[in-house]
Amino acid sequence: MFLLAALALLLAACSPRMLLVRTVADELAGSGGADEEDLGLARDAAAFHLKLSEQVLRQTPAHLALAEAVTGGFTQYAYAFIAFDADKQESKDARAAQRQRERAARMYARAHRHAMAALEAAQPGFAKALAGGTASVPADQVGLAYWGAAAWAGAISLSKDRPDTVADLPLAVSLAQLAYARDPGHGQGALAALMGTLEAARPGGSAAQAATYFDQATGLGGGRNAGVFVARAEALALPAGDRPGFEALLRRALVAADAQRDLSNQAMRERAQWLLDTIDDRF
Repeated sequence: MFLLAALALLLAACSPRMLLVRTVADELAGSGGADEEDLGLARDAAAFHLKLSEQVLRQTPAHLALAEAVTGGFTQYAYAFIAFDADKQESKDARAAQRQRERAARMYARAHRHAMAALEAAQPGFAKALAGGTASVPADQVGLAYWGAAAWAGAISLSKDRPDTVADLPLAVSLAQLAYARDPGHGQGALAALMGTLEAARPGGSAAQAATYFDQATGLGGGRNAGVFVARAEALALPAGDRPGFEALLRRALVAADAQRDLSNQAMRERAQWLLDTIDDRF
């Protein structure tokens, strides 16, 4: 109710407009719905929330918390809904699946642009410094860098036919490394898990180092972060052809999701169950 009232005032007022925009930005930045466990309800509400948040962010580009929420929101929407839909469609309609993957890639790219714009606004010259290896990420920008790197990696993973996009993988890895160097425990293991996934994916990456990152992520999350187990299963066990390990990790994800029923875990629960249901297609 507060949000709708504030928006109504926003449309009607002139002089206090920016004050109201900032108020709405604060409200949106803190209303990501992480405690919502009904995945269907979250999906139904997400599109409106993301569009509204994006519009407000355009009016308050220096609002780092909102930029982080928008970047994270678009990244999660692309991963949990659009790209996952494509994976499930692949065996039935390959063309429809490809269209969904192209849409997911655009959504990831959109998230990445928001992250980089906010980082650039906070630190003019950030993109150039990142490319030159001289960038740094302050503590209040770790979450933004994490989501920016995750979105960047997501876009790259779905753009393998675009060499110019794939060529940016070292920069995505560097952005994640900057966040990790500042706060390796960020997100209760989420950042460490991203480091594991990127280490496993990058050319010349070390499976042993990736496993170390995943071990750290599991410890940081207290074994309650289902995404860590799903990420490890897909990044390490699947490419290695380790079916028992793959299945064991996915079952640990199901246990974690049942123990902590937040939105992220429920999204990962769906993916873990689908991967188990279709395991014969992978080995």
